[in-house]
Amino acid sequence: MKRTMVFRWFIAAFFCVFILMLCPKVDIEKVSGEESRDSLIVGVPDDRCPVFYVDGESGEVTGIGVDLMRAAAENAGFEAKFIIIEEKNLKEALDNEKYDVIMPFGSAIESALGRPTIVTDNLIQTPFTLVTTNKTTIPPMNELKVGMLKSLSGGAETVKELYPGVDISMYENMSDSVEALRSGKVDALLHNSYVWSYLLQKPAYSKLKVHPSAMFSMDFRVGTLDNADNRVLIARLNSGIERLTDTKRQAIVLDHTSRKLYKYDLSDYLYEYGVIITLGLLLCMMMAALVVMKARTTRLEQEEKMRRMIDHDLLTGALSLNGFKKRVEELLREYPDVPYIISYNNIKDFKFINESFGRNAGDDLLKFWVNRSLDLLSDMEAIGRLESDHFAVLRVMPGDDKLDRDNEHVFAPMRNFFTYRGKDIKVRIRSGVYVLTPEDYQQIDVERMLDCARIAEKKLREQKRDGFEIYNPTQWEKGKRIAEIVNHIPVALGSGEIRVWYQPQVDFDSGKIIGAEALCRWKHVQLGWISPKEFIPALEEAGHIYELDCFVWETVCRDIRRWNEAGVRRRISVNLSRCDILANGNVAEYFNELIKKYGIDADQLHIEITESAYVEEKELLAETTDKLRAFGFAVEMDDFGSGYSSLNMLKEVAVDRIKLDLKFQDDTGNPVMGNIIIKHIVQMIRELGMDVISEGVETGEKAFFLKEYGCTEMQGYYFYKPMPCEEFEKLK
Repeated sequence: MKRTMVFRWFIAAFFCVFILMLCPKVDIEKVSGEESRDSLIVGVPDDRCPVFYVDGESGEVTGIGVDLMRAAAENAGFEAKFIIIEEKNLKEALDNEKYDVIMPFGSAIESALGRPTIVTDNLIQTPFTLVTTNKTTIPPMNELKVGMLKSLSGGAETVKELYPGVDISMYENMSDSVEALRSGKVDALLHNSYVWSYLLQKPAYSKLKVHPSAMFSMDFRVGTLDNADNRVLIARLNSGIERLTDTKRQAIVLDHTSRKLYKYDLSDYLYEYGVIITLGLLLCMMMAALVVMKARTTRLEQEEKMRRMIDHDLLTGALSLNGFKKRVEELLREYPDVPYIISYNNIKDFKFINESFGRNAGDDLLKFWVNRSLDLLSDMEAIGRLESDHFAVLRVMPGDDKLDRDNEHVFAPMRNFFTYRGKDIKVRIRSGVYVLTPEDYQQIDVERMLDCARIAEKKLREQKRDGFEIYNPTQWEKGKRIAEIVNHIPVALGSGEIRVWYQPQVDFDSGKIIGAEALCRWKHVQLGWISPKEFIPALEEAGHIYELDCFVWETVCRDIRRWNEAGVRRRISVNLSRCDILANGNVAEYFNELIKKYGIDADQLHIEITESAYVEEKELLAETTDKLRAFGFAVEMDDFGSGYSSLNMLKEVAVDRIKLDLKFQDDTGNPVMGNIIIKHIVQMIRELGMDVISEGVETGEKAFFLKEYGCTEMQGYYFYKPMPCEEFEKLK
């Protein structure tokens, strides 16, 4: 019996082993690995189809970014779970602990709470493209005004790192972004190219244009807060990203970009077909309107043809005499500060050219002249054919380089016009030049200006010369000088030709230096030293004085900060002109931001405003003065007594100190009366509760006189001349 039982157990065991041998082999390691996969919560946006979007059938978030991350996570041993971020942007989402990681990032940024982050290696290079209206050209990225979605704030920071000069405006949604683009608030919109391929399918955006030449790539990374645990997590994800093949990446991109994801909504249908409905309803009204519009268009076309016949020369395309005169008047009114010349030009022996080579050859020469000239003329200039071969040109005052360009591009080819065509004749041109004076801008008389240019040209004819003759050479040299100064100012400011010097101000009682006035000195690289009496009025006339004054203010604040750091506290006065206030209506705020930038105190910067400016723009200057004083700046009325003084002005404008001009004590007039006037002015200023300082003190006699009547703060050559910063710093 026992043998029978043993035998049965043996048969059963053999049968079990046989069955196990027939069963497929189970991959224990694989099962174990799947059971041990870590869960990874990934926060993603859902508004960037096809990179991130919600699948219409499954309701789950998907896209290029999701599939790339899922593949990388699986390679790293993670089971990625994707949830849509609830925050407005990725920076805020970084501070939410319910997400393990957030995507996408171009680079590591700070979270909304200012905490540092860490990012993975690059999943894929994502192309970013600019979209505009139908502009053919756009400025370089460093000069561009760009619109981006607020949800892309992290990407915006990366763009700013790549292109520091770019001006980025953020918008809540794409509709607001497109509206900003169309209204001109931004030059272009910036987004992922994959997203543009989806968004631009919207009919309402059909006229937007992608600029492939402005395309650049940004990294596509996963990020989280920077701490020890997360650095381990990121390192593990990097191992999975490293195992992603390019083929896998391309397959994922192709999968989502080839899908028909865009679906029309009601607004799209209305946009696409609403016009047809409207046209059908308005068809009858339009038919009647078309008849009226046709008649009106015909009339306007006829009027335009007549106007062009009156204002333009049909042969050459230049302005006619009437059109030239009108255009000159327009330009002089529009640019009253631009130095202009008018030239009267004709071709010597033009009648001989017509008789020898035929009228067509003469016409070709005239057209060649105009075409060459138009290549060089700007919108601020004009050329007109007065009659036959007589032309007038309104030109911005040329420097030597401009004259060389005119000769090379226009006059030299003109002289050799027939020589280049195998005919042995030189074309000779005579030009009379009239340089406009300030009176010409006040009383515009183009006919008189042309007469002056004709007189200069007539002088050439009488002397049987060609070339050019100037009607008023003094004005010509002055205009050229102004043009050289104005055109060189940007180079001078950047190269160190213009320096800030300081003239100390002293307390005559104690003999101590109490401050200084900042002044400009210019050593031109070619012209040598240029007097402030020359370059400051020139820059004021050309509208560039604000640029110079900003340079001075910035330099002074930088020097004060350096002195403060060295333990030397100084007070500096800077000049603020009427032109500066007209150029910047918020100049008081500008000064306040300037001292914040350099970390100096408001009482270290005194603002001097000339007395004449208060007379010319009393209300504007009074408002600016009040704002400056509210910010803590001391405001001085400069040049008081220089000829514009008004006692009523002292009552209406609140200032802290009066800077007395000593023209009362010059060599003209009655010196006794001048002394009496100064005595009472000082007394009046004191009783009004204002401080007083006198400038232009050149002798000890003047200094003791001022002290006797209560003015002890002084500035002038008797004490110190203006000096470079290095010398000023040595004074105690």
